Amino acid sequence: MKIDETDRNILSLLTNNGRMSYADIGKELNLSRVAVRERVHRMEETGVIEKFSVVINSEAVGQKVSAFFEVDCEPAFLVSVAESLANNPSVASCYQMTGPSTLHMHVLVEDFASLEKFINNELYAVEGISRVESQIMLRRFKSRTGLKL
Repeated sequence: MKIDETDRNILSLLTNNGRMSYADIGKELNLSRVAVRERVHRMEETGVIEKFSVVINSEAVGQKVSAFFEVDCEPAFLVSVAESLANNPSVASCYQMTGPSTLHMHVLVEDFASLEKFINNELYAVEGISRVESQIMLRRFKSRTGLKL
């Protein structure tokens, strides 16, 4: 689907505030509430908008340790490893990557004891993993929650 400048403006407003009403978006962009609703529904139906969600501050809910993992898998196990890790509640994101590592994963846990438990009991227990590297996040300077158009 091709989106125009008005769609881009609607997406920008929704990226900043996903709870913004169609009426408020319309006032901001000089459109009717109905016109905004139709555009948003069209973008949902065509897959431009995948879903609406809430962004939770992980530290505020007790997940104070943020770790990133580079995980190498044996080729025959790639999909099963990725699915197993993606279904783990501590895994915030998991991506197949090009380059020296097969999977890139972001994990959120309460503390370092929980991280150690995750690594030893859950990550290393997955069949098909050949190598794991980890990095602990010290401070976040930017986190992107939506595409900036």
